Amino acid sequence: MKIQSYGKSELALIYFPKSSQHTATVHLMSWIRGCPVLCEELAKLKRSKFSKDFSPREVDLIFKYLGKPDE
Repeated sequence: MKIQSYGKSELALIYFPKSSQHTATVHLMSWIRGCPVLCEELAKLKRSKFSKDFSPREVDLIFKYLGKPDE
């Protein structure tokens, strides 16, 4: 997986390719909220919970704490 900017639903569908866009996004955000260290790291980057995109740095953190999705 390439470290780059991804839309929230775009990244979610990479993690959950057999889910609908909405369901995949809900699952990914649940995983993120379930990892307090990741939440803290994202907060340090001033990530808004309303943001629709993940920056390359945020994607790097997500991969670090949640693992890279299957390609």
